[in-house]
Amino acid sequence: MIRAAGLEKRYGYKRVLRGLDFELDRGGFLVVTGPNGSGKTTLLRLCAGLALPTTGTLEIEPGRAAIGFLAHEPLVYLELTALENLDLYGRLYRVPERRERIGMLLERFGLWESRRERAAKLSRGQLQRLALCRSLLHRPELLILDEPFAGLDALNQGRLEETIRRLAAAGTTVLFSTHVIAHAERLCERIAIIAGGKVPFTGLVSEARDRLPQQVRLELAQSDGSWRAALPADARREGALWHFSLPPGGVEPLLRALIEGEAGILSLSIERPGLHDAFVAIAGEAAAKALAEEKER
Repeated sequence: MIRAAGLEKRYGYKRVLRGLDFELDRGGFLVVTGPNGSGKTTLLRLCAGLALPTTGTLEIEPGRAAIGFLAHEPLVYLELTALENLDLYGRLYRVPERRERIGMLLERFGLWESRRERAAKLSRGQLQRLALCRSLLHRPELLILDEPFAGLDALNQGRLEETIRRLAAAGTTVLFSTHVIAHAERLCERIAIIAGGKVPFTGLVSEARDRLPQQVRLELAQSDGSWRAALPADARREGALWHFSLPPGGVEPLLRALIEGEAGILSLSIERPGLHDAFVAIAGEAAAKALAEEKER
């Protein structure tokens, strides 16, 4: 559905995208994650047909009428009511059973009681939900969402996650961006990590996490003994807890040394690295720091 090769975008002397390559098949579900300024919004605007690349090729299969786009800012007509905004777009897209469809979306996203309010009087979260209703109104084949969770409370974030999952399961192609890695990790299997206008990784979340070794968390009763020689070189201690990467030969040789050395094993757990750790390894410390700062803001 989307094919990009050598994609570049410049604004004057500023190079936002730098020879980017990626693809999204029909019915696919891809999350683009990265810090502010990494090129997420620019990439999504290109895919939505709202901007043209400076160089490179970009092929988008459906026409604009088959694309639903939610911008980072909720772009609605402020002088119109919520109902009038959706009715206008329903008429432009010739949506069958327009009124029933509008009513259903307003109910789903908690806007029915505010349907006759002018958009200028709605809260930031309500405007975001209204813009989301508009992007879903015509049942798009390709749904592009730029930071869709911005301005939504926990309840409506949950509603949106449920809607995205339902659409993806029904065959809608979904492309959305987020700087909240938890959303990316929870929602879908495939991600694209973008940093500095490039995509250093695109693939399964599990593949990104598998780039790092599993982590061992070990709690011991004893603080010293002959068993310490068996600990991996990267082992670090925090009180009674030890943290280190799972050795290539597994944990069994270490366990034998701990038991023979009477270290007193209180607890042992082996965990896969999270997507945030994989992001740091792939995109670098600077990009991860920028991502964390953006989340705090």
